[in-house]
Amino acid sequence: MTAAREGTRRPTGRPPLTEERKAEMRLEIARAAVDLFVTQGVAATTGEQIGAAVGVSARTVWRYFPSKESCVRPLFSAGIDLIADCLRWWRPGQPLEELLDQELAVEDRLLAGPDRATVGALVRLTRTEPGLRAIWLQTYDEAEPAFARALAERAGLPADDLRPAIQAATLNAALRAAVEHYAWHTADTRPDRATAQRELAATLRVALGVVAEGVV
Repeated sequence: MTAAREGTRRPTGRPPLTEERKAEMRLEIARAAVDLFVTQGVAATTGEQIGAAVGVSARTVWRYFPSKESCVRPLFSAGIDLIADCLRWWRPGQPLEELLDQELAVEDRLLAGPDRATVGALVRLTRTEPGLRAIWLQTYDEAEPAFARALAERAGLPADDLRPAIQAATLNAALRAAVEHYAWHTADTRPDRATAQRELAATLRVALGVVAEGVV
């Protein structure tokens, strides 16, 4: 084969996935994993089962996630990423809970929007599944520096200033406590969508109102 012909050879195999499609795949895997965890428990769930639920191999699952417990991370981190982004737009004197209502549409997006019921069930599982609990806490632990950087930028302070770091820790703890409170206290009531929205929003407003009293 000549060099000219070699240069015109068509590529073989599947085209590479776009970043958007990779994110969608991660979310599909996360939803499938949670459904299986809730239905049959974490211990009984395998990577093969998670992959089969979304039409991929276990090898593909492990390409995206290092363990079956870590498959749920996209559902945990969705709202946290949004909060870190919008903190930079928090105006002095504006109630924090008002900002999150306006910028994030808290009722629909903090718990990954349509995945609210799924995430609620997942958070409840963290009470009894140490592996999931570790991922839940790790997600918030990794969010804290992002919150601190956003608050420091808002206040015009150095990124390593202690004050935004403490504020971020307070905000982080309040958000986690609020989501856990909501998830654990609605475990048996199974409210309809509208009621769930109001209850989650009310819980978050209480938590963020307490935080805002100490973050000025």
